[in-house]
Amino acid sequence: MSVTDQKKKQIVSAAIAEFQEKGFAGASMDRISDRACVSKRTVYNHFDDKQSLFREITQCMVDQLNEALEIPYDADLPIRDALIRLGWAEGELLTKSCFMSLARMIMGETIRDPEMAADVNSRMTKLSVFEEFIARATDEGKLNAPDPKLAAEQFLGLIKSRAFYPNIYANRVPDRDEMDAIIQESVDMILAQYGTGD
Repeated sequence: MSVTDQKKKQIVSAAIAEFQEKGFAGASMDRISDRACVSKRTVYNHFDDKQSLFREITQCMVDQLNEALEIPYDADLPIRDALIRLGWAEGELLTKSCFMSLARMIMGETIRDPEMAADVNSRMTKLSVFEEFIARATDEGKLNAPDPKLAAEQFLGLIKSRAFYPNIYANRVPDRDEMDAIIQESVDMILAQYGTGD
């Protein structure tokens, strides 16, 4: 990693800590530069303002989500196994404290700023990944989901309603056994609604 990239990483890490502690409105570029052990000028060489720095942080979360869901559809897997695999692509992130802390901080800010929320949401691909998976499984006769987007929203909703939202509010992270139960039960509900018995 180059010195420039290393300093940028230091700044982003310091900004995450600052935003978590002070919120977006209360965060200070001066304190971020102090936390990062770089000059204020170095911070501004990388980021024009606090908004662009926060956008970089949201991109870190978006990248983690998008990379986690880069899983190919496996037509040879039984549909239940394939759905569990897809559920775990989301579940792996929700069992990581660093991801959940980052998501909690970003969620707190996006609730106050609908434009920021829309921007973050527009950069995430997970709904389309779930939708494409369900559409393909339906095409192959493994599922019967006339509206794959709705089914994708329902599947993600089943997972997030138990594994994400309650834990974000409680500032905790589900363990793997808890996540496994949530994913398996969510898959069973999707199969009860859309399964074909194949």
